[in-house]
Amino acid sequence: MKDLLLQIKQLKVLVIGDVMLDRYVIGEVNRISPEAPVPVISVNQEKTVAGGAANVALNAASLGATVEVCGWFGKDSPGEKLKRILEANNIFVDESFSFSDAPTICKTRVMSSNQQICRVDREDNPKSYEPNILKLNEKFTEKVKSSDLIIISDYGKGFVTNELISLVREHSSFMSIDPKPSRLLNYCNPNLLTPNRHEAMELAGLSRLSKGDFCDNNVIDKIFKKFGPEKLAITMGSEGMVLAENGKVNTTIPTSAKEVYDVSGAGDTVIAVLSMALVAGGGFEQSARLANIAAGLVVGKVGTAVVTVPEIIELI
Repeated sequence: MKDLLLQIKQLKVLVIGDVMLDRYVIGEVNRISPEAPVPVISVNQEKTVAGGAANVALNAASLGATVEVCGWFGKDSPGEKLKRILEANNIFVDESFSFSDAPTICKTRVMSSNQQICRVDREDNPKSYEPNILKLNEKFTEKVKSSDLIIISDYGKGFVTNELISLVREHSSFMSIDPKPSRLLNYCNPNLLTPNRHEAMELAGLSRLSKGDFCDNNVIDKIFKKFGPEKLAITMGSEGMVLAENGKVNTTIPTSAKEVYDVSGAGDTVIAVLSMALVAGGGFEQSARLANIAAGLVVGKVGTAVVTVPEIIELI
């Protein structure tokens, strides 16, 4: 795996999707408000990090790859803050993807004792986030062609469209997708598809509330027949990760997490590390085990987080 980590550093990665600014207001709750039956939090820390597709980019960059991210950056204070965070981590942001039609997506989480008290979202109507890709078509196509792999991170906010996926599919050498099935986009024929358990059920045309054994051939078969991925990796939380090829389950990898403080961003880590490891020459199971180790480290941290090469090597 150490050799694989060295190969990952040689890659040029383009991350496309719904970028977000994640804010954390952290403190302690010692009493209930006399004004309403709600907790009063005494704030002792505030922090701002990259979220959504921007967190996928951070995870890719944390392993040493050359990374660029394309998403909706509003011409506002959160957008500028998000760009500064990314640029401070050596991630390139093209100013062509700064827009004034809608604000930068911003999520504020209020935390106490590692528990989320509430979340405050600031965003516009999802349709407002769809950029005019045709206007950027030539430049965008060149970015796709010159990258070793494309990671599409769809959080359902509107930046990812069928037209965008089609363009990437046509011009990329490797395309991985973290889907949002409720949007009914054409996710067909990716090199890698990485839904979580609930998303996999929806991709198969089943209710996410369906009971019974998940890892049956019926679910896997439906996903392959409908979307035709080269490889399918389903993240199952505490149950690990299911790997499938050619319409059949290859293996199930147990989770490597020792302690779970926050699952935020674990899927971002999986798609970033697994995609890069595959393109760097790793086998499917070997690459998935590396991604599983990275995700296990991330969930042991509070908030959206990334993992570093030294942390992975130490755990290995």
